[in-house]
Amino acid sequence: MKQLGIVGESVKRRDGIAHVTGQTRYVDDVSYPGMLWLKMVRSPVHRGILHKVDTSKAEAYPGVHTVVTARDVPNNWYTILALIGVGPNDEPVLADVEVMWRGEPICAVVAETEQIALEAAQLVELEIEELTPVMTVDQALAQGAPAIKKWGNNTFMYEGKPYRQVYIGDVDAALAQADHIIEGTYQLNPYDHVPVETQTCVVNPEPDGRITVHSNTQALYFTKDNMGIILQMPDYKIRLVGGTVGGGFGGKVDVVIEPVTAIAAMKTGRPVKWRWTRSEEFRNSSTVGMYRMTYTDGVMNDGRIIARKVMSYHDAGAYHRHSPYGVQKHAFNLAGPYNIPNVYIAAHCVYTNRQPSSALRGFGVTPASFAIEVQMDKIARVLGMDPWQIRFLNAYRNGQMKAVRKEVEDATLIETMQAAAKMVGQELPGWCWNASSDERQGK
Repeated sequence: MKQLGIVGESVKRRDGIAHVTGQTRYVDDVSYPGMLWLKMVRSPVHRGILHKVDTSKAEAYPGVHTVVTARDVPNNWYTILALIGVGPNDEPVLADVEVMWRGEPICAVVAETEQIALEAAQLVELEIEELTPVMTVDQALAQGAPAIKKWGNNTFMYEGKPYRQVYIGDVDAALAQADHIIEGTYQLNPYDHVPVETQTCVVNPEPDGRITVHSNTQALYFTKDNMGIILQMPDYKIRLVGGTVGGGFGGKVDVVIEPVTAIAAMKTGRPVKWRWTRSEEFRNSSTVGMYRMTYTDGVMNDGRIIARKVMSYHDAGAYHRHSPYGVQKHAFNLAGPYNIPNVYIAAHCVYTNRQPSSALRGFGVTPASFAIEVQMDKIARVLGMDPWQIRFLNAYRNGQMKAVRKEVEDATLIETMQAAAKMVGQELPGWCWNASSDERQGK
C-alpha cells in the first residue's frame, strides 16, 4: 500500500459534485412553518456610554413579535475564551452599559418577515453618550491615551506584562558581536474572510423544552458549549445540526449568532432565522486584525543568524474574541524554524475601538511566517548570498533548542526545501543535498 498516497495526487472533493450542480443544502435552505426572522440593531458609534434603549416603537410595529435585549440573556458574556481558561470576560452578548465598536449588537427585532424586522429595527431609539474612540494601535499605546479596557490599559496582560515574552540567550550581547545588523518592519493590514454563505442560524424550540439549532459554524461542539454557558441550559437540551459551512476560514468559529437566535426562539415559542446580509458580513464579522512586526537581526559574515529581536503589535479590535490566544501562537512562531541561539520577542495584543478580530487560516502564525521569510530574503540580499543557502545554513535540526525552550523533535524544513528544489530544478551546493534534519549543528 502506497504511504501518503494522496500527496501530489489530484483528489476529488467529496462534496464537489453537489456544489457545482446546485444540490448542496446550506443552512439558509433550512425553513420551518411559522418561522420568524431576526434583525440586529447595532451601535452607530465607535465608543460610548449606552444610556437608553427604547424599543417601544419597534415592538408596536405590525408584524413584530418581540425585541431581544441584554435583559433577556441569562449570562450576558461572550464566553469563548473563558472556556479555555483565558479571561477575564470582556464582551457582552448584547451591549448593556457601553458600546465599544461601530456595529456592536445592542438588541434584536423578531418579526414575521425579514423586511418587517429590518423596518422595525430602524425604529429602535438609542441614547448614547459618545466618547473619543481609539482607532489605531499607535493611538492605543500613546502616552495619555484613554484606557478602553476595564483593567486600566489597552493591552492584554500576559502574566503581568503587556505583551507575550519569549527569550533565550542574551540578544543584546549577541547583537553587539554581530558583523551585520539587519532590520525590517512588516505589516499586514486587516482583511476579511468573505464566505460564500454569510453567517446564518435557524433555531426551532421543541415541545419538550429542547432547542434544535441549525448553524453553519465551523465548530459544533465549541458552539454548543458556549451556548450552554450563555443560555444557562444543560447540554442535553441543545441539539446542534451542522452540515455545509459555506466557507468559514476561521470567521465562523465565533459564537455570535446562535445564542441570540436561540433566545428569540425560546421567547416567542416559534422557529427563528437570522441571516446576515453581505454588508453585515463585511462590516460586523470578525476581521483579521493588523499585525506589525519589526525585526532586528544580528548576522555573521558567513550567514549565521546569531541574534533575533522582534517587537510585534496586533490590533485585536474592541474585545478578546480569539486574539490573546492568537498572539500567543504568534509570539511562539516569530523566530521561525531557524536555529538562532539568542532571541527576544515581545508580542503585544492591543485593543482599539474597531470591530473585533479573530481567527483565520492559522491566525497569528501566518503573519509571522510572512515576516520571517521576507526578512530571510533581505538577509540574503545584504550578504550577497543565495536565499536557499541562507535557509539551509540556519534551519534548525532535531536536538537543537527552540526559542520557546523546547527541544526540536520534528524538524522537516531541510527535507521540504530539498523536495521543493528538486521539483523546480533548483541547483544547490552538494552540502545542501546531503543535509538532514537529524544532523546536529552546534552554532
